[in-house]
Amino acid sequence: MGDHFEKGQHTLLNEGEENEMEIFGYRTQGCRKTLCLAGSIFSFGILPLVFYWRPAWHVWANCVPCSLQEADVVLLRTTDEFQTYSRKKVMWIHLSSLNSELGVTPDHPVITDEEYIINRAIRKPDLKVRCIKVQKIRYVWNNLEGQFQKIGCLEDWLSSAKIHLKFGSGLTKEEQEIRRLICGPNTIDVEITPIWKLLVKEVLNPFYIFQLFSVCLWFSEDYKEYAFAIIIMSIMSIALTVYDLREQSVKLHRLVESHNSITVSVCRRKAGVQELESRFLVPGDLLVLTGNKVQMPCDAILIDGSCVVDEGMLTGESIPVTKTPLPKTESSEPWKTQSEADYKRHVLFCGTEIIQAKGACSGTVKAVVLQTGFNTAKGDLVRSILYPKPMNFKLYRDAIMFLLCLVGTATIGMIYTLCVYVLSGEPPEEVVKKVLDVITIAVPPALPAALTTGIIYAQRRLKKRGIFCISPQRINVCGQINLVCFDKTGTLTRDGLDLWGVVPCDRSGFQEIHSFASGRSLPWGPLCAAMASCHSLILLDGTIQGDPVDLKMFEATTWEMAVSGEDFHITGVPAHAMVVKPCKTASQVPVEGIAILHQFPFSSALQRMTVIAQEMGGDRLAFMKGAPERVASFCQPETGK
Repeated sequence: MGDHFEKGQHTLLNEGEENEMEIFGYRTQGCRKTLCLAGSIFSFGILPLVFYWRPAWHVWANCVPCSLQEADVVLLRTTDEFQTYSRKKVMWIHLSSLNSELGVTPDHPVITDEEYIINRAIRKPDLKVRCIKVQKIRYVWNNLEGQFQKIGCLEDWLSSAKIHLKFGSGLTKEEQEIRRLICGPNTIDVEITPIWKLLVKEVLNPFYIFQLFSVCLWFSEDYKEYAFAIIIMSIMSIALTVYDLREQSVKLHRLVESHNSITVSVCRRKAGVQELESRFLVPGDLLVLTGNKVQMPCDAILIDGSCVVDEGMLTGESIPVTKTPLPKTESSEPWKTQSEADYKRHVLFCGTEIIQAKGACSGTVKAVVLQTGFNTAKGDLVRSILYPKPMNFKLYRDAIMFLLCLVGTATIGMIYTLCVYVLSGEPPEEVVKKVLDVITIAVPPALPAALTTGIIYAQRRLKKRGIFCISPQRINVCGQINLVCFDKTGTLTRDGLDLWGVVPCDRSGFQEIHSFASGRSLPWGPLCAAMASCHSLILLDGTIQGDPVDLKMFEATTWEMAVSGEDFHITGVPAHAMVVKPCKTASQVPVEGIAILHQFPFSSALQRMTVIAQEMGGDRLAFMKGAPERVASFCQPETGK
């Protein structure tokens, strides 16, 4: 087995990621394929069945090791404790027809930029690209790197300056066409598995093959009653399993199909803004986001304007999240690591809803497509459902040990039966029947059907309580659970917080506690101004929404929030800025209001948030809140500030 790996070239796929795999190159050999075909015929289909259960054996029997560049078949092996094998055929993407339409020759391809994997892969004399598809993700052969690389996303090492420069005005039609052909459509397609495929996959389960063997043996021994009972039980078990799998496939298909039918506005270089179906989007496209309540059809980097997004689909939290544009810096570092802030604050994730989009100086909100299809956040979520990770539960290990003990017992029984019947002079056919019958006695053929029936029954009980199980095999393990832990506040506890009071301070130190329980409003001062303006709340349909802590803090000030109109004229303050004002009943507040010019939303990495604000008719101010030690690090002890 090791020789196969040593002779062929291999490398890592998705190196450093959670789904890291080893990939080995193989080339199909005609004589080996012919021998395997002959073996399949003479074994009456047993050999193909073994190859179906063991993909690695199929590759080793039909192919010879070679370099990945010459391979027409690749063998994948996970690097986890299970080391699961899978076999993939190498496919070709032909670009000749497309480039002839665009007026491109092999020596002068449309795209000559070496910074994007598509452009590197396309620069081949024969205008063909080799690729494989693994768990819905497409990987393209990169000649320069000598390996298969993931396609369908911008490269991580691009700096923010290059993203603004290269994609800030959009792609040309030619660039978009080539990228679409290489990357594939921006769709999350979950096909409804045909019933016959589900049936074949279930029937080819090793347990059911063993049942078929047992039933045939029993019929030959005229043991018909029990054989018929096993057949009926197995048919019912298979039918129920196929029905449930088909139902789950249909539900998942309906859940994601709306993703593929969204109309978006895309900015084309030299062609302006065009309406486009989301399935035609490619990495590098420039999206123009208009209006509210917009579903994101891809992952995109915000480069102009700001957005308030509902990420409840991904995180389970319904709190609106503010997204800020990617700063245009001169640093050559990758855009994800160029600052201390979390890069996700600049990313609009697929499947999330844009509640509010605000333009900056240009008046429009623009975002560069980062990832498409199954590479997106939503696609990754769907893939985790389609391809659940194997779990190394102790129950499974014990079950395998139990079966091995049964097989060992059956082997001893077979040897003993063989010796007894041969010594007693029984006919050879009777000896064979009795020896094989020992296996069906030691290993119960009805065991898989009984387990499947129990799982289906439990699944239906869960369904009545609104619980949807995507991996029914886990139900057996769930029966042993006696403790469940939740990681979200509000799941088992009361949702929401109340503000009891605050402790103001001045240069001389902390003052007395101001309690809001007394009904007294907070006196005007820096603390009141900070509580009224330093937050990420938004005004949506006349209702203030945002983080519950921010909301309670703002409500305690009894101030009001509004959006400035077109007639809002204060030097340096744009129209449609967020403005907070003291309520009409408030007294001794020397300012008419505070305009929030710019927000730096809270970052767990930075442990703080900051806003730039301006008093109406007054000076510009900066307010910060966060962890005490972090805020204190920005203070100057000698000034008392």
